[in-house]
Amino acid sequence: MHIVPIFAQCDIPGMSTTDPNRVDESLIALRRILRATDQYGRDLASAAGLSPAQLRVLQIIAGKPGGTVTPKALAQQMGVTQATVTSVVDKLVARAFVVRQPSETDRRQTNVVLTDTGRAALDEAPDALQQRYVREFVKLADWEQAQLVASLERVAAMMDAHLMDASPVLTMGEITGVGKRK
Repeated sequence: MHIVPIFAQCDIPGMSTTDPNRVDESLIALRRILRATDQYGRDLASAAGLSPAQLRVLQIIAGKPGGTVTPKALAQQMGVTQATVTSVVDKLVARAFVVRQPSETDRRQTNVVLTDTGRAALDEAPDALQQRYVREFVKLADWEQAQLVASLERVAAMMDAHLMDASPVLTMGEITGVGKRK
């Protein structure tokens, strides 16, 4: 049985000169990234009972002065809608990891405040995949960082994903769907 490589099935000008090994290597690298992201989500859920999005919200709040932040600020920092943040915060409130408190400076606002339970969950959570990525990314030379960002943006464009709403949370699926419990 002869298997035709995927790139040979495409009627794209210039594809005949593409090294078939490079195509396979790029697909393997993408698959490894997807698998690492998926495995991290499962490990996090198992170890800490948190989704990557929930962990990121806790990290952001913990990093703010007084351990408090507005939902709007959370949404802006994560690059998602306020409705998405509301969904994630609702789950964290239900588990007593955060509480909503009226703002002392503006009664129209509500602040999301980290609780002791939330801080303990954050302390016990495994190292986030994006934290590992950031640690290694900042070690790269400036030109390497720029090249990597350009390459990743190109990959996103190649997959028609460059305009999708995304946050700096490495997780599979929609951010609003992560962490659902049966």
